[in-house]
Amino acid sequence: MVYVLLLVALASLAAAVVLRHFLPLLRNHDLPKGSFGWPLIGETIGFLGAHPSNTTGGFLQDHIARYGTVFKSHLFGAPTVVSCDEELNHFVLHNEERLFQCNYPGPIRTILGESSTLVVTGERHRQLRSMFLSLVASTGLKANYLASLDESARSVVASWRGLDTISFCEEARKFPYKVIMELVLGLSPDEPVARRILQEYQIFMKGVISFPITIPGTPFARAVKARKRISETMERFIEERKRNPSKQAVFLDVLLANKELSHEDKVGFLLDSLLAGHETTSVLLSILVYFLGKSPNIVEQLKKEHETIRSSKGKDEPLTADDYRKMEYTQRVISEGLRCGNIVKLVHRKALKDITYKGYVIPAGWKVLPILGAVHLDPSHHVEPEQFQPCRWEGLNQSAGKSFAPFGGGARLCPGSEIVKVEAAFFLHHLVLNYRWRMDDEDVPMLHQYVEFKKGLHIQLEPL
Repeated sequence: MVYVLLLVALASLAAAVVLRHFLPLLRNHDLPKGSFGWPLIGETIGFLGAHPSNTTGGFLQDHIARYGTVFKSHLFGAPTVVSCDEELNHFVLHNEERLFQCNYPGPIRTILGESSTLVVTGERHRQLRSMFLSLVASTGLKANYLASLDESARSVVASWRGLDTISFCEEARKFPYKVIMELVLGLSPDEPVARRILQEYQIFMKGVISFPITIPGTPFARAVKARKRISETMERFIEERKRNPSKQAVFLDVLLANKELSHEDKVGFLLDSLLAGHETTSVLLSILVYFLGKSPNIVEQLKKEHETIRSSKGKDEPLTADDYRKMEYTQRVISEGLRCGNIVKLVHRKALKDITYKGYVIPAGWKVLPILGAVHLDPSHHVEPEQFQPCRWEGLNQSAGKSFAPFGGGARLCPGSEIVKVEAAFFLHHLVLNYRWRMDDEDVPMLHQYVEFKKGLHIQLEPL
């Protein structure tokens, strides 16, 4: 009798799980085509499968072929509409807080923190974004910032003299870290607190790109602890700065003077600054070095542009805003790196009300995933999309158009997007004028939720 009751209970539980999983399909009509996968897990595991960054991956290729560029699925524990369509992506991004709202999964909020600009909504997001815009305005193309940027790029590249092989991913992180530490905190990257933050941050980033399992010892669980330690280090540094103000004006002073933001908001802002200002640039540089390493003709054309710029300057004279504006081919190379690299593959949104779009319904409460990378690799928008071809951008406005959104769009467009491009351009200047390189082995940029080179992108150097 006990066994019978146990079986009945288990059967009832299983039926409840299945019903809960598929109930959204029964409640809603005129949905896009698609599949909900298995109860509990849906199609999340397949969706998260890693693939080369200049491909859409097997999951999306299969679903687009079967259902079209907009389809329903069950991802991250929620009924979902997935969009690989440029028009719908643009519609979602430009209707933030009216029809859609930022809605990242619980594990991502856990690891980034509830005060991260990436996950907050409404007025708090407006306040934090305003601070980021102030940070960007404090740099822009100002001479002192560009001189610091130039010196940092020059010193990293010069440190390779005498080396035959380097792990480029590791070296690429040194460049923006120095800039962001000095700009925001007024710290040299060699100072103990800066080294401690970087060590914890590297653990943190491994968790960001890992599968979100909170079992002790997993990369995700270690990352959550690392974020807490970074937060504690930041808090101690902030308190010390309050007691002993620095004579050097840095953005931290602007942040501390803001009375609208809570202490946790300010700590979260500093961590977001590292994520946006450090990780994005270093990953983009790694992507560029990878694709350029396979394209010697493009490197030669890039080198000619920078030789022309350098010919009008002294050997150690820093680059300026005017020099940056002359880097037209470099801009095409960077745009193509962003298109093939897909550093921001997708964004997470939620429908705030029932929305009818092109004959189908996106129900209120459903998750909506605009896949920005899928549009970048759509052959109907980009000829031979898996090929690295900077010439495709010739004569085009590289920031316009719905088919290219490497930094998102709308109210959540990355405020530091131009800074990332400037940093990449300055670094490429010193790289191509000092070295040729080739890949030590085949280490492809793999796209999970973020881009990663599994082996660290080892390259062999040949000084010029």
